[in-house]
Amino acid sequence: MTPSIRRPHPARPQPHPAGPSRHGIPAAWWAAFALAALGLLLAPWVFSAYALTLLVVYALLALSLAFVWGISGILCFGQAAFYGLGAYAYAVAAINFGESTGAVLLAVALSGAFALALGAMMFYGRIGDVYLGVITLVATLVLFKYANSTAGSAYAIGDAKLGGFNGIPGFPTLNVPGQPETAITGTALYGVASAVLLGAWLLCRWLTTTSFGRLLAGIRENELRAELCGYDTRAAKTLAFGIGGALAGLAGVLYACWAEIVTPEVFSLGVSAEIIIWVLVGGLGTLAGPMLGAAMLGALKGVLGSQQTVDNAVVMGALLVLVVLFLPQGVLPALQRGVERLRRRGTPSATEARSDDGR
Repeated sequence: MTPSIRRPHPARPQPHPAGPSRHGIPAAWWAAFALAALGLLLAPWVFSAYALTLLVVYALLALSLAFVWGISGILCFGQAAFYGLGAYAYAVAAINFGESTGAVLLAVALSGAFALALGAMMFYGRIGDVYLGVITLVATLVLFKYANSTAGSAYAIGDAKLGGFNGIPGFPTLNVPGQPETAITGTALYGVASAVLLGAWLLCRWLTTTSFGRLLAGIRENELRAELCGYDTRAAKTLAFGIGGALAGLAGVLYACWAEIVTPEVFSLGVSAEIIIWVLVGGLGTLAGPMLGAAMLGALKGVLGSQQTVDNAVVMGALLVLVVLFLPQGVLPALQRGVERLRRRGTPSATEARSDDGR
């Protein structure tokens, strides 16, 4: 006999555990989003906008890997490749265009296109997860070696000289569209970066609620089962990889406008490792966790950079080991569990509520 499946009565719909939602996103998430936006708005009153801008760039870069790895299940060791490509493409385009609007669009499009091409090669070629990580890492190292070897006047794209290990300085930074003489710097640049971060976070969160996002979640859990259901998992993973690459390229653009110089260090192995540490420490499988991890570790890196007693890499490695041992799901999920336990302690159980009513 086939067991029956009990379903809720149509007249009594079951409420969503997170409350009412808008466009498929729970109301609790909107509250957290508003709180984060308020925090970004008030932060310049307490901290330097210059330092905060870099932390926002780090958060956007971590978000790009959080979408590729945590949501789509694609472990990429070469997110720095798209980050650096976006920074270099912006610097070169800004010098040739003389303004930032077209340079930003070109840099983001180039980073996304490169990620799409690399992803299509790997996913349609049925490259395994281990080899996929190696290929993305090698792509980053190749770009790093090439950028270091471009010294001399022969290495130029239009009016922009690549500069080798000295990098590209003196390019036009972000400006008001249509007004190249009006540069966006300081607090204004922080505001633009914060708005971009919030928009990217909202986009990624919305994508997780669509059929495309649910397909990515299914691929992450069991790619073979998703294929047997008739879905083209290779196309979905390629598109997700391209989105992550475009977001990383956008982070590279903001970094270039913040630093006002682009060097081969943006392609370095250290940057690639830091991004992975941010995601793991913040909470793999979430979007907000990696952003929080990037902000915390980025601020710690800034503090450690002002002293010579302890090596920054040693501290980062020790933190990663401690988080993996004691907080394997990351900082944000641990905080969420702690808040949930406190909420349950403050809420009387059903038995206590009935006894109180009997009194």
